[in-house]
Amino acid sequence: MIETTIHTRAGGTVTVPGTTLETLRQSVSGEVIVSGDGGYDEARAIWNGMIDRRPAVIVACRNTRDVQAAVRFAVEHDLLTTVRGGGHNIAGSAVADGAMMIDLSRMRDVRVDPKRRVARVEGGALLSDVDAATQEHGLAVPLGINSTTGVAGLTLGGGFGWLSRKHGLTVDSLISAEVVTADGRRVVASKDENEDLFWALRGGGGNFGVVTAFEFRLHPVGPEVLSGLIVHPFEDAPSVLRQYRAFTEQAPDDVSVWVVLRKAPPLPFLPEEWHGREVLVLAAFYAGSMEDGEQALQPVRDIGNPIADVIGPHPYTGWQQAFDPLLTPGARNYWKSHDFTELDDGMLDTVLERVAALPSPECEVFIAHLGGATGRISPDATAYPHRATRYIMNVHTRWSDPEGDTPCVKWARELFEAAAPYSTGGVYVNFMPDDEVARIGAAYGPNYDRLVELKQRWDPDNRFRANQNIRPVTEA
Repeated sequence: MIETTIHTRAGGTVTVPGTTLETLRQSVSGEVIVSGDGGYDEARAIWNGMIDRRPAVIVACRNTRDVQAAVRFAVEHDLLTTVRGGGHNIAGSAVADGAMMIDLSRMRDVRVDPKRRVARVEGGALLSDVDAATQEHGLAVPLGINSTTGVAGLTLGGGFGWLSRKHGLTVDSLISAEVVTADGRRVVASKDENEDLFWALRGGGGNFGVVTAFEFRLHPVGPEVLSGLIVHPFEDAPSVLRQYRAFTEQAPDDVSVWVVLRKAPPLPFLPEEWHGREVLVLAAFYAGSMEDGEQALQPVRDIGNPIADVIGPHPYTGWQQAFDPLLTPGARNYWKSHDFTELDDGMLDTVLERVAALPSPECEVFIAHLGGATGRISPDATAYPHRATRYIMNVHTRWSDPEGDTPCVKWARELFEAAAPYSTGGVYVNFMPDDEVARIGAAYGPNYDRLVELKQRWDPDNRFRANQNIRPVTEA
């Protein structure tokens, strides 16, 4: 193995001899990959196609000991280090040019204890891994809405999805975490052990260590649920959105209904003449019994004159994958996001005005429906602070040709700025692109100062900085 030049944490470079890298290779059960090795391009590729970065070294870990070895190697040589779980983060923080990547994507084991209703999930697992294992027992963790998302990144940012109104955020079901710290130690964080670290992990992002395993509390769900899509003509959107707002303000916790505004994809249940035209989609889910769900969702099904209504019984795992075809890896993506406590008329009109001029067929705006159990926990109980948020809007631009970069990003930023007066000022950290450093304080809100103190305790040298970074006191 030839020598390799790697970027350091301080911004310089260090040349690591081939023999030194060979020693690292011999110390791990996984692989050490450098440019030119087979599998290098596959290992560095992540979900967002806008991110095309070339790490100097990739340590593809198979277990916690591998992660410890990689972290200690990084400390010894003072290397700039990134951590890859599912590689789904919009900002592309899993990979940096010239850095060392600690890759957990081969650590995807999920073990379920159905009697205790507990799952142990390795740090590289995807949502699909967890859903498949837990649904064998009619159980689930409140996770996200795209099955290829990494559990680690989702959880460390807070995590929300279809089950959140009934069972809370992903972090609200977290029992403990196995963490490799900035000095290469393995520790466990829970309410009984390293409680301060446990608090920080529940919404503070990847700032405090490499989480190699999570232990989650499970909830009875499925295996069949009432869910589906209701598609409305875009011209009816002003009325539909206001009726949607009235419905969600009174909806029980079992109900989650999200809004999607976009050009209609060629879905088999839509008449062909609607393909490619702007539509409003209500994505509905009920977390309780089928019979109760029919009654609870009927008011939202009675809204307007939909083009299609395909709400019905679906396997929970199938519903969790329903949006996967619209979120496949490799496309170019840029997001802007706001939190809201209510959907003001002005905000709705602002969004509709701009959706009428989508810059590409794959661009969309979605509004997630929160509240319920997510809002019945104190903002200081976990690092995730935005407990009063009832709706989250994500302006999701998506395209394939690099020539679309400028118009798509411009459109997203303009919509974001126009909607800002109606927002809380807060933002879900997992929805932040890499150009939003100025919003980090808003992401962590009133918990930011405590997170800075804990960063100083657990990572005083800011080794874990490839994220929406909380800088320690010594760097502030």
